[in-house]
Amino acid sequence: MKDRLREDGKEFDWFDQPRNIALIIALLVVCCVLLFFADAFYHKHPHFEIENLFGFYGVYGFFVCVALVLIAKSLRKILMRDEEYYDSEDETHPTQSLSRHPHD
Repeated sequence: MKDRLREDGKEFDWFDQPRNIALIIALLVVCCVLLFFADAFYHKHPHFEIENLFGFYGVYGFFVCVALVLIAKSLRKILMRDEEYYDSEDETHPTQSLSRHPHD
């Protein structure tokens, strides 16, 4: 595998193989499913009645994560600046204050 190069000249990495990515995703899904069903095997100490529902924390966490992504996407539209925001052509730089001074 070390003798094969990508189009940009770099060596292939373990993450460049689509089957390795599929393996990672499959392991992640299996881990999430196991943790979801593990909810049935421990005693809970809920503060609210809804916390007694099977898989509540997994479902709640999933929906909150999706909501965070959607909120971040909408916030990006509000907060995003143009590409030239910090490097405009009409900006002048003070050349006098940029000169070097010897240290004592």
